[in-house]
Amino acid sequence: MSVETTPDADVTHDVDELAERLGEAITELPAYQDFLESKAAVESDEELQEEIREFEQLREEFMMARQTGSASNEDLRELQSAQEELHSKPKMAEYLQAQSEIELKLQELNHTISEPLEVDFGEKAGGCCQD
Repeated sequence: MSVETTPDADVTHDVDELAERLGEAITELPAYQDFLESKAAVESDEELQEEIREFEQLREEFMMARQTGSASNEDLRELQSAQEELHSKPKMAEYLQAQSEIELKLQELNHTISEPLEVDFGEKAGGCCQD
């Protein structure tokens, strides 16, 4: 017994297969590999993880103070300084650079995919009634 497919089903299958192949190809990109390696380095560094937790706590405290109207410019400067210090750590800096590079590559791919469409594939495909 053979299963007959419709042209619509064939096209849908082809698009799904292409999307899967694109996803697999992206995982092979050097930029993606660099991102994964730098992310793993950050995640496995206990000292850096503690600094991240401390920064997140400081950020949460600032956000709460801001919501209650008690945040000062000095609090903001302290938060910015802590973020700059965290981002200057070699492993964190490498991670942020790798993250930026893969995001740029994904934006380029989004543009390439969106070019023949009348909608920005990554930005608006899920939205409704956007101008």
